[in-house]
Amino acid sequence: MGRFKSPRQAHRFLFAHDQINTIFRPRRYRLSATSYRHARSDAFDLWQSYALEMTT
Repeated sequence: MGRFKSPRQAHRFLFAHDQINTIFRPRRYRLSATSYRHARSDAFDLWQSYALEMTT
């Protein structure tokens, strides 16, 4: 649990982190190198659009 104040706080953090993690870390063993690079590039583009949307 590290420095979380409660199990609930840890759960909330890990739940959100898991969703973000699946965007940025596609299952490498299922993809060719080219597909993996495209998936990573798409993930960063998606994240950038989310970040821009949240700041406006």
